[in-house]
Amino acid sequence: MAEEEADHRGGLRVNAVHLKLGALAGVVKEALLSSYELACEGTGLQGSRLVIDEIPVVVNCPRCLGPRTVDSIQWFVCPECKGPVSEVIQGRELQVFALEIEE
Repeated sequence: MAEEEADHRGGLRVNAVHLKLGALAGVVKEALLSSYELACEGTGLQGSRLVIDEIPVVVNCPRCLGPRTVDSIQWFVCPECKGPVSEVIQGRELQVFALEIEE
């Protein structure tokens, strides 16, 4: 996707890809970082870096009636009232949100 955008803008060089990675995305940050360079070899992204913005899990607490950041992705309880929560507001992201390009 990043390479397509660079080509669309006239073949500009991509210096960095910025990614939002939620704690529930099912992707291990370290594995993604270690495989990025290898995946970019021989492409328009070769030599670019991957910048990961880690997104915590935020849920809506039905008791407190507000968004709360959970302490652990293994225990979905409100950190304030300790009640169970099930509505995830954020934390599933796996999204490219910015590119650093060289004109």
